Amino acid sequence: MGHSAPKIVNPEGIAEEIGAILGSMLVETVDHADELTFTVVREELANAMIALRDMGHYQQLMEIAGVDYPDRPDRFEVCYHLLSVTRNHRVRVKVSTDEDTPVPTVTHIWPVAGWLEREVFDMYGVVFDGNTDLRRILTDYGFKGHPQRKDFPLTGYVELRYSEEDKRVVYEPVKLAQDFRSFDFMSPWEGAQYVLPGDERAPAPAAPAAAPTPKATESKADTGAGDAANKKAEEKSGDAPAKPAAATDEGKGAAKPEGKA
Repeated sequence: MGHSAPKIVNPEGIAEEIGAILGSMLVETVDHADELTFTVVREELANAMIALRDMGHYQQLMEIAGVDYPDRPDRFEVCYHLLSVTRNHRVRVKVSTDEDTPVPTVTHIWPVAGWLEREVFDMYGVVFDGNTDLRRILTDYGFKGHPQRKDFPLTGYVELRYSEEDKRVVYEPVKLAQDFRSFDFMSPWEGAQYVLPGDERAPAPAAPAAAPTPKATESKADTGAGDAANKKAEEKSGDAPAKPAAATDEGKGAAKPEGKA
């Protein structure tokens, strides 16, 4: 059974049609994996969006995303994803910028862009010219830096925790308990063949206790249970058989059986 979603197919001649609509505003067209991407002049972004909405019939702005390429002079790309309800088709529009050059806002075309531009500003630091409410939206108040930039450390600069003393959440510089971690990939059941840092301060394990010595008696009459038990053990019951007399030697002959003279 095939997948319920229809196969993505670009309408015939759509790339050439959009290229004609954008005209001199178009910088590059990329058709890859059945997805069309149009790079436009940054300063003409708003005009390009209006043309795509009115003449290209891409009525809805679905998403704005940022990408960071630190090695490029214009390290940031801002990607706009547009949907045509009448064509049932999507396109991507991109512009490039650096850390200081603002990108024209499209909030006057699609009001939903207000929050989307704030996300890109918060994560990448891209400034949008004309956005009257350009504030952070994902990070906390007073946050420094932009987390999605490639040069932002994965651990961040500060960490927060709840302080029992202050009864509130406090910010502190990041403290890594283990800056450099090494893994030996040994079996956890066998254990490491070296002393881990800090183990030298642990007390030495106590020597194992000696095994108890089994209790033994000096004679059969000594039961080991005390004098009372020993005396009781010497008593004989009435039906006990008589002890046979010891064999004797008479002269040079062999010992005579009992009962014979």
